[in-house]
Amino acid sequence: MDAIGMALLKRATEVEQIAEVHIIGEQFRLRLHEDKVIKDRRRHLRTYPNCFVAREAVDWLIDRKEASDRITAIELMQKMVENNTIHHVCDEFKDFRDAKLFYRFRNDDGTFPIEQEVKVIMRGQRIYEKIMSADSSLLQAREEDGVKYDRSFIGSEFVNMLIHVQEAKTRADAEVLSRRLLEHSVIQHVSNKHHFVDCSLLYQFRLNFRRRRRFMEVLIKRPQAVPECQDSPFCLRKQSQDKSASFHSVSSSNEVKVVPSIRRTSMSISNSSGYFSVTSPVGISPPVILCNPRSVLRRPVTLDELLSGAPYMRKTLTIVSDAVGWGFVVRGNSPCHIQALDPTGPAAAAGMKTCQFVVSVNGLNVLHCDFRAVSNLILTGPRTIVMEVMEEVKG
Repeated sequence: MDAIGMALLKRATEVEQIAEVHIIGEQFRLRLHEDKVIKDRRRHLRTYPNCFVAREAVDWLIDRKEASDRITAIELMQKMVENNTIHHVCDEFKDFRDAKLFYRFRNDDGTFPIEQEVKVIMRGQRIYEKIMSADSSLLQAREEDGVKYDRSFIGSEFVNMLIHVQEAKTRADAEVLSRRLLEHSVIQHVSNKHHFVDCSLLYQFRLNFRRRRRFMEVLIKRPQAVPECQDSPFCLRKQSQDKSASFHSVSSSNEVKVVPSIRRTSMSISNSSGYFSVTSPVGISPPVILCNPRSVLRRPVTLDELLSGAPYMRKTLTIVSDAVGWGFVVRGNSPCHIQALDPTGPAAAAGMKTCQFVVSVNGLNVLHCDFRAVSNLILTGPRTIVMEVMEEVKG
């Protein structure tokens, strides 16, 4: 990935957490409205419009399996307070309290602090919904530089659409808006090589606004971008449910080493090496991994060599995460490869093998991405992922 791609990826990572929290909060608000948890309420001869009772919201989270217990549910609601999504109707309490107190979404009373990042994200969501609701052929499979990208759109056609739906008055205004959407990780160039230009280059939506988020995702700490190291530490999968459980880690000699670790539960997360497992409970540090495996590839493979065709073949794998994770490790930089597998995990069961190269994740081409971008894409997607991979044909 070149300097432009790395700069855009860094910027996208910085605002992605803001986008996800906003989307999760808005989906949560709409669901509470649908279930009539939010309504006008009266107390002490005063009516409070569009509010909910704190205790009822906690009960709702537990009943809908969005939280396993009251402590977790309260922590989730506190996150909503800290992110200025909800507040006490009289602003008397700064923290969320599990009591018969009235709280309200700031989107319902017009007090939501519209920062620049959130404003662009909200506009991107509105544009996305207009595209999805209209009978439009804007998003479809297209090719650029010999690579096929699903659900992609041409930059100039996107500009035409923005003018047609009155999101912009002129082509210049539409191009400026599109560049802001790219800088705030709403859209991206298919290979992260270019900024937005009103031309024939291909782009994709980076955020899937319609994906139903799990509320627990607001507690996930996104992995920080770190310089890639050829000997990045990683762990494979948890092997038992005992509190003194260990994780297996694979070294360059294929020898299995056991690394002490804590128990992990809940949602999916990735460490810096691109391993997909599960996050530790809030407040508990992740395990320290002691071994640094080398690449399983026998030799470096360039992107041009991979795209030249033979002797590589493509496969499409559908992988459903279990309670532990997907059970594979990605490494490398344009292209990424499968570094390690849990032989008893979902990825292995779906037909994944080490040394395969990752072509796309859920229809998004990732051949030009490094393992951090691929990790982030999987983390922000559904628990069922569709991956296209390429493997060498052995004669």
